[in-house]
Amino acid sequence: MNLTSKQRAFLKSKAQTIDPIIQVGKSSVTTELIDSVSEAIEKRELIKLHVLQNCLDDPKEIAQVIAERTQSTVVQVIGKKIVLFKQKKKESKFTLPL
Repeated sequence: MNLTSKQRAFLKSKAQTIDPIIQVGKSSVTTELIDSVSEAIEKRELIKLHVLQNCLDDPKEIAQVIAERTQSTVVQVIGKKIVLFKQKKKESKFTLPL
């Protein structure tokens, strides 16, 4: 799903108020991590992850890999924070601007 700049800005503003719910550790992207992200993103639609100091991989690369494997969209990567979005087919919490 490609987001327009308006949609991305809208989601960034919503993401400012949420805390990271998943941490990426030194083992980086594992199947367990992907499962956790998939489960969380199905429930919440918009989630924030924190890449810990002991993870040596680039947060932008981690974000891309997780997004591909969970069929979600990278909203933004700032420092070691990653914001991902996946809109529900039914009963979405977010009405994206056009």
